[in-house]
Amino acid sequence: MPSYSSLDRAALLKEAEAQQLRLDAFAARKLSLNMARGKPCKEQLDLASEMMAVLGPSDVKGADGTDTRNYGLLEGLPEARALFGSLFGVPAAQVIVGGNSSLNLMYDAVARAMLTAVPGADRPWSREPVVKFLCPSPGYDRHFAICKELGIEMLPVGMTPEGPDMDEVERLCAMDASIRGIWCVPVYSNPDGIVYSEKACRRLAAMRSAPDFRIFWDNAYFLHHLYPEDKPSVPEMTALCAEAGNPDRVYMFASTSKVTFAGAGVAALATSPANIEHIRKNMGIQTIGHDKINQLRHVRYLKDRAGVEKHMERHAAILRPKFETVLRILDAELREPGIATWIAPRGGYFISLFVEKGLAKEVVALAKSVGVELTPAGAAYPYGKDPNDRNIRIAPSFPPTSELVTAIEVLCTCVRLASARRGATEASR
Repeated sequence: MPSYSSLDRAALLKEAEAQQLRLDAFAARKLSLNMARGKPCKEQLDLASEMMAVLGPSDVKGADGTDTRNYGLLEGLPEARALFGSLFGVPAAQVIVGGNSSLNLMYDAVARAMLTAVPGADRPWSREPVVKFLCPSPGYDRHFAICKELGIEMLPVGMTPEGPDMDEVERLCAMDASIRGIWCVPVYSNPDGIVYSEKACRRLAAMRSAPDFRIFWDNAYFLHHLYPEDKPSVPEMTALCAEAGNPDRVYMFASTSKVTFAGAGVAALATSPANIEHIRKNMGIQTIGHDKINQLRHVRYLKDRAGVEKHMERHAAILRPKFETVLRILDAELREPGIATWIAPRGGYFISLFVEKGLAKEVVALAKSVGVELTPAGAAYPYGKDPNDRNIRIAPSFPPTSELVTAIEVLCTCVRLASARRGATEASR
């Protein structure tokens, strides 16, 4: 198939007719496929099934003798803090282990700053005339939902192959003291799969900003390598920030939600000693302690960093063929027509597809009309508004491969149909 840009109106109309017939054939199959979110599949969840049996009825004590069934240990079980410390690359004393959701920890961290003065702040953010966050886009819709819920103004910032557009980030932070935070997914960003460069990390740590500016460093996918033999790495941000004279600038988050059980994992945050103390005081009012039995279960099963990495190799063996299948179909269907672009990620949970300007919503609607549910167009941007209406997030993890193939073939059909229609309309002018 030649590039659509080289076709005349008649050829584009013929192509649109062919793709419409193809879409009609999919419609006749009465499909019901959901590609809207990046959930682990059953095979991934089954990998950790043995964890359910690692504790016996009387095996309830932590390494220090703590009875995990009882109250206490607000910051988390010591061995769980040590395990997450090894994953974050920080001392265990700089880790708090919570419940099952890192999103919960992120929401609490933002809400806490709204309600109480964080280290470096003169007053809670809620007492400021306006609070703004930088939102590298496309990004994670749930990050943006936190800001919307708490009345924080969102400023989109473009992504580059090395992370956020740091020239723009530095410019905005230097000129506007009401900017109090930035959302970052530094390893396999959601949805582009970009890994932040060391240069970008150092600039984030050292840039001029409000004294209580915070980096919300979401390590959602830092263990999720599709090619474990070729792991990327980013610098440890608490050390970089301290080195730059901004020791309290970063909160780092992670969880085992996509390592063990999505609904019953363990989440943790890591930050500076001053931030830890501030969080601990606030948490002491909020809770008497999180689920230490689940923390113990995870430590007994995963053991250490090497155990986590070995477990994640099994995840990669399940996910890698799915991602490669999607990329193969995209390449076969869309590369030569020249009507879409994408990044081939080396890890994470998503593939970010960019169609021609103004067509993403139409493509998603066409797919839905034949029974394929995709992430809503615009979801990866603040306020759900993609300024160019181009981005579509593909989530390959959950469907069986046979359903995944069908869903991506439908997606490509919709992209080609919408692009051919657009091209024919423009050619007639």
